[in-house]
Amino acid sequence: MDTAAANPLEPMATYLVRRHPIQLRSIASSPDSNLHFPLHIDFAELMEYDPRIARLIFSQPDTYLQLFDDAALWAHRIVLAEMAADEKNNVVEKKFIHVRINVNGSPLECPETFPSIGRVRVQHRGILLTLKGIVIRSGSIKMHEGERKYMCHKCKSSFTVYPEVEARNSISLPSFCPSQKSKPCGGTKFQYVENTIVCHDYQEIKIQESTQVLGVGAIPRSILVILKDDLVDVVKAGDDVIVTGLLTARWSPELKDVRCDLDPVLIANNVRRVNGLKSETDISDDVVMKFKQFWGRFKDAPLKGRNAILRGICPQIFGLFTVKLAVTLTLIGGVQHVDASGTRVRGESHLLLVGDPGTGKSQFLKYAAKLSNRSVITTGLGSTSAGLTVTAVKDGGEWMLEAGALVLADGGLCCIDEFDRFDIVLVLLDTKNPEWDAVVSSHILSEAEPDRTSNDEDLANTWPLPTLKRYIHYVKENFRPVLTREAETVISSYYQLQRKSATDNAARTTVRMLESLIRLAQAHARLMFRNEVTRLDAITAILCIESSMTTSAIVDCIGNALHSNFTDNPDQEYAKQEKLILEKLG
Repeated sequence: MDTAAANPLEPMATYLVRRHPIQLRSIASSPDSNLHFPLHIDFAELMEYDPRIARLIFSQPDTYLQLFDDAALWAHRIVLAEMAADEKNNVVEKKFIHVRINVNGSPLECPETFPSIGRVRVQHRGILLTLKGIVIRSGSIKMHEGERKYMCHKCKSSFTVYPEVEARNSISLPSFCPSQKSKPCGGTKFQYVENTIVCHDYQEIKIQESTQVLGVGAIPRSILVILKDDLVDVVKAGDDVIVTGLLTARWSPELKDVRCDLDPVLIANNVRRVNGLKSETDISDDVVMKFKQFWGRFKDAPLKGRNAILRGICPQIFGLFTVKLAVTLTLIGGVQHVDASGTRVRGESHLLLVGDPGTGKSQFLKYAAKLSNRSVITTGLGSTSAGLTVTAVKDGGEWMLEAGALVLADGGLCCIDEFDRFDIVLVLLDTKNPEWDAVVSSHILSEAEPDRTSNDEDLANTWPLPTLKRYIHYVKENFRPVLTREAETVISSYYQLQRKSATDNAARTTVRMLESLIRLAQAHARLMFRNEVTRLDAITAILCIESSMTTSAIVDCIGNALHSNFTDNPDQEYAKQEKLILEKLG
């Protein structure tokens, strides 16, 4: 007779003792016997050790995950006995150990067992399923009754009953005594056995598939996830997670004049936060060397090199130099720091593009979203209905917090289309300008020529999107620019000049503007592949601020941002602007 078939716990317990003795000894050393302890295993390792057990856990998780937890307690008692033999060990027997299965690197990372949330179907019910998404809603932590025992009046045998997820965790007694004797008891009256209720920590979250993997116009789908015991409160709204568990369904709440449906629910066995792994940008040493070689070629004309990078921003739009510079600096950002009072001062810049229709605002948002490792695109309507920060929603009679657009984009980029109220604003006005119209029409007509070949050196140096994405990620991670004395002098002089011209109501605006200047100057230093904020970075930041509609144009040399274009000799053009600004600042 097959020993595994006779006692399925034995091979599972043997595996845990042989492969995970360190975790078992750590659990045994804990002084608290009432806690729920996780025991993490890799499914790939289990498949290599015992393919039969791995196959049963995948195909019948409802049964064998519980058996694995029982086997963990068995393995725990084996290790406990070994440790108790040493008088130096102060060990306590534990009541609850849960085996948590990590499918990373295993065959379960295939489309059939690791589908997108929107592709979850009935065929996935009853198997060990893995889903990836972002937490958009996090419910409160509750006490949940996990099991209780009853005794049959007729045969005096006891049995355990569990809550039914399908019936929203209600407990129902069987119609007849379920005792496994040779002759059925047939009893129908049962008595609750005192002190047999086992309670669990319980939390419900909702995860949504990433908008970055969806096609244009597709609606992101979401699914409810149930967390228990050690899994509660390990994730929060905005976290990227990978959840492995058992797919089931439960009846939706009974509401008047609303049809009651079965909603899919994933009962989690394991949850992994992947916020630290969200960067999908692979930057090799060869790529970094190419970045250094690039700046070596433009050592004598650094702004020409900078413009070669900027030309890769939304290349389908002609010109708009000022907008492309501002978008790039926003993507790169400045250096976050904590002031003397302990307040965190953000390093990210906030930019608003506003103006006439057809000026490329939405195209810039979509392209910027592609350049960020984490991004959310929404509209003014979508952001107000779901909330920018967080919104309270009522689900099944309970209030929950649901993450808004800014929370979902935490650490990344939030693009909001058709929205107003920001500190720094670029106004794109499609005013009449015959010279600009002639340049644009000439460019569009030349682009339409099928046999057109370009000899433009700058256009040939335009960076493709993957290279831009790697560059932005690299400079953000590896450069923390500090202000030089000459940069501080320029920024301070400009700030004081703004304060003199500002009204009392605008005083607070100029304070925010100073912080924005520093962030933009730091971002420009990063863009220039430097760890120092020079006078060039400070003056470039001033030129960006001067393009904003919310500040007085002390230096009137910018013009309409929509009509700004790349110059043939940007370093020579900058020298003129620098001279003009320094004269204004005195």
